[in-house]
Amino acid sequence: MVRHDARSSGGDRRAIEHLLHLGSEILSRLELPMTTTKSPVSVELLYEQDFQLWLAENIRALKEGKLLDVDYQNLMEELEDMGRGEKNALKSNLKILLMHLLKYKYQPEKRTNSWRYTITEYRQRILDSLETSPSLKGFLTQEFEKCYLNGCRLASDETGISQSEFPESSPFEILEILDLDFLPT
Repeated sequence: MVRHDARSSGGDRRAIEHLLHLGSEILSRLELPMTTTKSPVSVELLYEQDFQLWLAENIRALKEGKLLDVDYQNLMEELEDMGRGEKNALKSNLKILLMHLLKYKYQPEKRTNSWRYTITEYRQRILDSLETSPSLKGFLTQEFEKCYLNGCRLASDETGISQSEFPESSPFEILEILDLDFLPT
């Protein structure tokens, strides 16, 4: 389960990943257990009982260079979940955007300000994700056609238009869907 704010800065993530790597290397050389702490409550127990406090304690330990106080096992799992969460959010936002672009294109008589708002909102979510994590651009390109097909399914379910009426491949280019001024005709 992801328990973080996916909008945290890429610089913070890179710094944490770098510190985790350094800490893991130091601990492997010392052959010490991965989780040792001086606090009366074990870090693992804190992770289960109060996530925010666990997070604050790990950030403090990293900032102070107290690498033996870091709960590496749970921290690494959280970092992995964070990456998966960002990718899943990007795919979800892309599917919704493509669904609304299809609705806009194939139902011109039903166009509303609400549809334009939704297109703008999901486009901005995608752009925000790409600004925060530019490395997701390759992932967006890789997943684009799959998200398009899922968007077709959603558009079909919502509009009653048969999926077979939509093109097999996206009629939209990636640059078009990211263009804040683009609306299909």
